[in-house]
Amino acid sequence: MNTDHVTIEPPILYFGTPVVLLSTENDDGSANLAPISSAWALGQVVVLGLGEEGQTAYNLRRRPDVVINLPAPDQWAAVERLAPLTGRHPVPAGKPHGCRFEPDKFGAAGLRAQPSDTVRPPRVAECPIQLEARAERVHPGVSGAFVIAEAVVGRVHADPRLVVPGTHHVDPAAWSPLIYNFRHYFGLGPELGHSYRSRTARAAAAG
Repeated sequence: MNTDHVTIEPPILYFGTPVVLLSTENDDGSANLAPISSAWALGQVVVLGLGEEGQTAYNLRRRPDVVINLPAPDQWAAVERLAPLTGRHPVPAGKPHGCRFEPDKFGAAGLRAQPSDTVRPPRVAECPIQLEARAERVHPGVSGAFVIAEAVVGRVHADPRLVVPGTHHVDPAAWSPLIYNFRHYFGLGPELGHSYRSRTARAAAAG
């Protein structure tokens, strides 16, 4: 293996992170829907990285209910339709060029709102996995440009085709998240192996 490396300065460090759609509640009770690519889970807590000037950060500071919707790879186009939109009016100066205000994010993305069980914002009906949660802590990141929200998940909804029958486990062979890899969209490749802690490991076929 070639062990030589080059020193680079990439403008972003999205090295294969999952895409999620966050549903939050606006001041007037309507729903905001925003894609983010900085989300990771620790137990029942999902840590979310948000733009400081975005509507989602604004909403979560005032109303902590949130739905973390996980789209499948074939839904990338709907995610991308949301990418240049913002729920803030006027559009914050820090937003990328071409970003525009859109009050109906669900309609713009071609997605359907589905009532939640335990929180006020709706779920995204088309997303195979939906996490109803509450942002218990929202605080600024060290750069000042981002907000970090720690959301405690209270209820998980899953497409039954993704669940191991008779269990509460998501079948990793059936589920593939949408991955944001240096601003390109990907799904998962073939399974390479599993952790020793896996409860869904498939028995090896007899040789």
